[in-house]
Amino acid sequence: MYAGQAPAIAGSTAEERRAWVEERYPCIADCDACGICAMFHGKDASIALADYIKGHKEYLEVMRQYRRY
Repeated sequence: MYAGQAPAIAGSTAEERRAWVEERYPCIADCDACGICAMFHGKDASIALADYIKGHKEYLEVMRQYRRY
């Protein structure tokens, strides 16, 4: 779909952004082996990235909240 890069809000629909998030962060139902939920502090990716999906904030802006040091 978008070759790995998150679609910009200005050039995409909420449905396209949701599809990208679901494709990029699929739940494999094995939290110990995956780590996506841990990255999002126990949240599903679609919940953690809701502001991006809704078009309120760009992807990188939302991801800064979950960045670990």
